[in-house]
This record gives sequence, C-alpha cells and structure tokens, in this order.
Amino acid sequence: MNAPVLRTERLVKRFGGITATDHVSLNVEQGARHALIGPNGAGKTTLINLLTGVTAPTSGRVYLRDRDITDLAPQRRVALGLVRTFQINQLFSSLTPLQSLALAVAGREDAAHRWWRPMGHDLAIAAECETLLTRFRLHELADRPTRELPYGKRRLLEIALAVALKPSVLLLDEPAAGVPAAERQDILDTVAALPAEVCVLLIEHDMDLVFSFARRLTVLVNGAVLTEGTPAQIAADPQVKAVYLGDMSIAHG
Repeated sequence: MNAPVLRTERLVKRFGGITATDHVSLNVEQGARHALIGPNGAGKTTLINLLTGVTAPTSGRVYLRDRDITDLAPQRRVALGLVRTFQINQLFSSLTPLQSLALAVAGREDAAHRWWRPMGHDLAIAAECETLLTRFRLHELADRPTRELPYGKRRLLEIALAVALKPSVLLLDEPAAGVPAAERQDILDTVAALPAEVCVLLIEHDMDLVFSFARRLTVLVNGAVLTEGTPAQIAADPQVKAVYLGDMSIAHG
C-alpha cells in the first residue's frame, strides 16, 4: 500500500445536536483515484469542508503528507497543494476562460500583478493557459465571457482552474452536478484524464462517473464510514445496496 498523501484521524463535526461527520478516518494514497459516495445528508460535503479548512472540526485531525493541517486556513492549504472545486460554480462571469486561467496561473507564480497584460507579454503563462484550454476542451471558447458558456463547459473551466494551481491533492465536489446528459461525457473524459501525479478525491452521485473513474470507494452513511473497497467490492456489498444503491443493478465490475 502506498503512503497516504491526505488522511484524517477520527474526524468529528457536530452542529448543535447533529453529528455531520462521526469519527471519520480516511486515507487518500499517492496517485489515488478515490470516490466518496453516500446518500444525501451522509456528510460528504461536510467532510470536504473539514479537509479544506472551510469548517473547523469538533475533534479529530487532518494531515497532508504527515503535516498536521487541522488548524491551517484554507488559503494555506491551497498553497500546500490541497485544492477543491465546489458543487456550485465559483467563477467570474465577465472574464473569459483564457483570462480566468491566466489569473490562476499568474497567482500561483506570484505574478498576479501582471495577469491583465496581453497574453503574449508572458510566454510561460500563455503556453500553460493554451495547454489547459486544450486539455479541458475549452480552446474554441477561450475568448467568450464565462457567463455565455454552456453549463458543462463552466464545470470544465472550474476543474481547469483547480488544476492550474498544480495541486498534489484535488477534491472534486460533484463535478457533474447539474450538467445536461449530452455534456456529461466531456466531464467523464476530462476527469479520467487528470494528471496521474495528482491524487483525486471525488464526491459524485453519478454512478457512471464514479465507477468509470475510481479505483477505491469510501461509503459514508449518517456521517460515518460504512465500508470501503474497490468498485467491484462496493457494487456487490449488500450493506451498500440496502442503504444507498437500493435495487440498482450495477454491472461495472
């Protein structure tokens, strides 16, 4: 087993009398393609908020490469390589994909003071943006305001912006949420093609995306880990079928 890059120890979050996460211990290994699934209200997004510092835990610890980051602010975690996307797009609607990516890359390189200059003035930033636009199927829309993009393309741009920060761990919170069926294949293909060196923890209700992407799954129910295993093990687990998948027939192996 590879050493975990991201791990939690008995992570608890209570909101008054409600326990949103209940002693969750999770290991995300180097190069992981790991999915976090469970019914609505299982505590998935709360766990992501705890991992990224948006929410402080009631108890328990979070470690990134054996560094205790439990008390670090979200921006400090991003600087250390822990980056997320959100269920709802966090984009500047008036900027184009090219401008958005240039801002992200320039900020990462501490060159944000010149992000607004014509792209040709910084060849390194321009080249990286071109690569990202191509990888995320945004090249033909590079100069259109983000508000004019189809919703699926906006989701792709959000993932591209996260990757532009060069994360060691990428947390994808329902990347296909709200995406029309006709646009979901782009999301599937792009998530599958994410850089191998990036550990990915995915939250998603779309089982096609989960089972085509993940090599390991953790199932949360009522804030606690019900079970963990390979896609084949999870699909065949009677507990999972009873509390989450119901009578769904999953033939993903």
